[in-house]
Amino acid sequence: MGYLMYKGMIVDFDDRLLAHLQIVIVQKLRRGESFLLSWPDAGKSGGHSSAWLHPSIPLYFRFSGGHAPSLNERWLHCLSESANSSAGLVVIGEEDSLLDAGPRQASFPHRRTEGYLVHAAPLTQEITARGD
Repeated sequence: MGYLMYKGMIVDFDDRLLAHLQIVIVQKLRRGESFLLSWPDAGKSGGHSSAWLHPSIPLYFRFSGGHAPSLNERWLHCLSESANSSAGLVVIGEEDSLLDAGPRQASFPHRRTEGYLVHAAPLTQEITARGD
């Protein structure tokens, strides 16, 4: 399980998902574009979280695996379409990117049962194991 660190918060994502998000996020920020990143929260609340990403805000991507995951072009395309929409980049799972080839609604998939955990970041840049 990797994570994205943003302004004192850590969001846990699977390494494969994080690799796809990293590509889409970096593409947007390289072009100087700000956008909203949203993901479903862990737990049964059905809630979600969002973060405003801007080129001047530092991000830190941390992968737990020793090798880069393979990439799914269709998933990248769906995430990129979402990032360029008025709703911003909405995190979807790989299986959801395969459901249809038409334009996607910028909403959270109803089939997803797990969300992503958000933690307060440690005060130092030295990241240690969190007791999740």
